[in-house]
Parts: sequence; C-alpha cells; structure tokens
Amino acid sequence: MDGIAVRNEDTWDASEQRPVTLTNYARVNTGNVIPPTYDAVIMIEDVTFEGHSAIIRKAVSPWQHVRPAGEDIAESEMILPSSHQIRPHEIGALAAYGISKVPVLTARVGLIPTGSELIVSGTRPAPGQVVESNTVMASAWLRSLGAECRRYPVTPDKPDIISERVRHAVAENDIVIISAGSSAGTRDYTADVISSMGEVLVHGIAIKPGKPAIIGAIDGKPVIGMPGYPLSALTVIREVMIPLLRQYGLSSPEPEDIQADLALSLHSDIGTCEYVLLAIGWIKERCIAIPLSRGSGVQMSGVRAHAFLRIPPDKEGYEAGEEVKVTLMVPESDANKTLLISGSHDPVLDHLLELTQQKGVMLHSSHTGSMGGLLALKRGSCHAAPMHLLHSSGEYNLPFLRQYLPGEDITLICVAGREQGIASRDGLTLSDLSTHTFVNRQKGSGTRMLLDYELGKQGIDPGSIRGYERELTTHIGVALAIRQGEADAGMCVYSAARALGLSFAPIGKEQYELAIRTDDLVDPRIRTLHEAIRSEQFRETLRDLGGYDSSCTGQLRNTLP
Repeated sequence: MDGIAVRNEDTWDASEQRPVTLTNYARVNTGNVIPPTYDAVIMIEDVTFEGHSAIIRKAVSPWQHVRPAGEDIAESEMILPSSHQIRPHEIGALAAYGISKVPVLTARVGLIPTGSELIVSGTRPAPGQVVESNTVMASAWLRSLGAECRRYPVTPDKPDIISERVRHAVAENDIVIISAGSSAGTRDYTADVISSMGEVLVHGIAIKPGKPAIIGAIDGKPVIGMPGYPLSALTVIREVMIPLLRQYGLSSPEPEDIQADLALSLHSDIGTCEYVLLAIGWIKERCIAIPLSRGSGVQMSGVRAHAFLRIPPDKEGYEAGEEVKVTLMVPESDANKTLLISGSHDPVLDHLLELTQQKGVMLHSSHTGSMGGLLALKRGSCHAAPMHLLHSSGEYNLPFLRQYLPGEDITLICVAGREQGIASRDGLTLSDLSTHTFVNRQKGSGTRMLLDYELGKQGIDPGSIRGYERELTTHIGVALAIRQGEADAGMCVYSAARALGLSFAPIGKEQYELAIRTDDLVDPRIRTLHEAIRSEQFRETLRDLGGYDSSCTGQLRNTLP
C-alpha cells in the first residue's frame, strides 16, 4: 500500500467538510517497514500535499493498511486437427503411426520481477525485504498451459535498468510480464518504462484484487504490468494472461461452475468486479462456501481456496445464506472430502489436518472464535466448531450449547486440555499489562472471554491496557506479534509461546473441544477426524508441543441428558 504512515489519533477529526493537515507523517511504499511511532497508513490517492504538509479528509483506524497450475485409420485421414491440445494417449497413437515430431503452437513469455526490496526464495529476508514469489507462481501456472517461460533476475527500482531488461525481454519473447511497479508509488516505474518504449493501452482495470494492472505494447508485443501483491498477481494471471494465451492457440480447460450457499455476507464496491476466494465443502445436501481473507497480499488464501466468486460491478455483494454461482479451482471431489471447521483456533488443528489428509479427508479451519463457531454450527455452515467457553458455573462449553442450541443433540469431542497464559519477551504477567503494550484476540473468542474474566477478578480496567483494542485471530499470530516487537505481551496457549521462544506466565487450564451434531458422527469424514484425535500419534504430538493434557483426548460428551 503506497501512501503515508500516520498516527491514527492525529486523524480522528478529519472529514470532507473539515480536512486535517498533518505534518507528522512518513511516506511509505509497498513492502516498507512502518516507522515505530506510526500505526496506520493512508493511501496516496486519499492525500493532498501542500509543501511538506499532507491534507486528509477521512479518519483512519489503528493498523489500517498495515500488514504486522487399415481399420483404425487409413492413409490421408486426419489424426489430429490443428489447434488441438495433444493428450498423453494421443502421443501413443502418433508414435504408432510413425510420427515422431509434430509442429506445435507455443508462446514465449518473459517474466521480469522488479523491486529493490526483493530477494530470491530460499534467502532469509531482513527487515524491509520481501521474497520474490509472483513470477515463480506465474511461470509455473503458464508452463502448465503450454507456454515457454523465462524468468529474468530480480531487477532493482531503477528506470534505466528496468528499461534495459524489458528491451531484452521483448526481443526474446512473444509476451512480457513486468511484476510489480504498476501502482502510483514513488518507486513504481512500470507504466513510465512501457510508455517510453511503446504504448500504455490500459493502466488500471476495474477488478479487485488487481486494479493497478497495466496492459501495453512494445514493438507490437503485449507487455503486462502485474501488481506486486500475490492475490492481485494471481487474479491478473487468471483474468488477463490466460485469455491472452488463448489468442496464441494455447487452450486451457474451462473451469466448472457450481451453486453454493454463502456462509457469510459479502459486501463489495459498486463499479468494480471483485473476485473472492472461497473454501467449500458439502454439509448434507448443501454446498457451503466460506469467504477467505480478501487482502490482496494474503498469500495463504490462494493456498486454501477451492473456488472463487465473481461479484459483478453493478452488485453491492451477497447476503449470508444466499445461493451463488462459484467457479471451482480444484476438482469437485476435493470439496466432497473437505470438513469445514469454524471456531476457536489452536495450533494442534494443523497437526490434525496432517493426520486426516493421510486418510483422504481435508480440514478447512476458519478462525472465528468460540462464539463464532457456535453460531456457525447453529446456522449449519460448518461440520465442527472448536470451542473453550468457560461458564460462570465453572463448566466448559456444554452450558453455552444448551443455551444457544436448546434441545438439539450436540456431541463434544475432547481435543485436549490446554494451558492459557500471558506470553511476552520479558516474563510479564497479567498484573503488568497496564504498563505495557498488549495484543488481543478477537471478540467472541474463548481466549478473549477468559482474559476479560481474569482482568475482572484482579480489578484491572481493560481500557487502561494499551493495545487492548488490537485484535488477532490466532494464537500464533499473537505470539508472532510479540516476537517481532509489535507488542510487549498477549494471551495465547503455551504451545504458541513455546514455538516462538517466548516467556509464558500461566493463567489457567481449559477444555478445548469440538462441537458436532450427533447425527453427523456417522459421516465417514467425522469418523476419520475422531480416529485421528484418538490416535497415539496425536497424543505424542500433544506431548511434544507442550502445554496440553491428553487424559480426556477423544472422549465424548453430549448436550442431552
């Protein structure tokens, strides 16, 4: 995100009618480290500069835009038509008919990664450095479609060096992709380079992610400016490059569309065609689609996605429960093997994913917090809801299920007992939070509820804790923020603190369980999950991670008497 780094409290009074003039700010570009005194970024498009001052017309929230692939045939008969994609068994037929070589269509694609902050994969990035991955992804994808790809070395943000690299690439290829530098930052030169050597046909496409993309031509050859954010790059490859390759005769399978029910509401801006990545799974006779993180720099959304939803530019979005047409990115059979899990996060879920996937069952986990998972189970938009909700009676989980799903037959599978506490670099405890910076879990999470309960017991006002309002959705996220110095302390499970080398002050032990509708226990996917939880291999994992009690692991409890 190119723009200015600011302190959010300096923007609180900004409005269209009463602009605010800032003198305390720092210019930042995509990939920059935010200076430690600032906690938000304003897009460059939303800033007016007058001398050394920046004028803004909208307040920002903390951490906005900050990111801590003979009878058979006779002579003269056609074997294969032109523009046909040759399949493996057809190669055998060609060989049988004495044909060892055939002319084929191809397109040579040159990929130029640009950015002085970029380093090659396999190198540990220093602060401010970014691993170059977009051309790796694009090259693998385009090769799978029959293109010949050549990746050039990382090119620094210097117009003359970029121009020279582009000149060579245009001479050696049919199509050139310039990765990054397509926006309007102080080090974005792609449009200028293309314009100086040829013609910029389009700068900016009404798609999201991928809006800054460039389409140009040099010496009659297409030159594409691909945005630097991973999901933006993915979208431009899918929506721009693949259709372009079809013009060169390289065909790709048409993706399959299916109908699905949205698990959550999606809102979108009018005038922009937005593509939202989804995880999908079948719950009884319904295909459920769960929207993934929509940040254009969130790479794991692409890894976890099964499908995507196209929101047309004339639509403001879709409501939860609405049936929509989604485009598959994987075989539909993968969705049939997927268990949708929504609720409290714990690092052991990744280990369960590893165990179940070995048996052909895939887990998709949405970190919505214990209450979020309970409500998802009530709506029928997940198979299982991990939770650790402490009731005033001292009992975990069952009272909440009986309250929110009265009379319904729900079974709890115990994953493990686990230890929660305060993680820090310096041995901080709960009583130290008022004098240090904190990073919190989201509202509705069991961890947040336990924290508030313990703060109340000690008479500590949450409003006195700096950073209490900053929320993350995973224990690992909290621990990572502390290790990187974004916060002094946070509440998480012991295993997360230990994994990142942090100090841990225990607060209490709790019961981490999966809530599942009892009639779903016969589902082969649920049985596979239960077997994985009960396995000795999983118990060994709990012991190795530390902070877990496996004495009740795999045991069942039920909401009905």
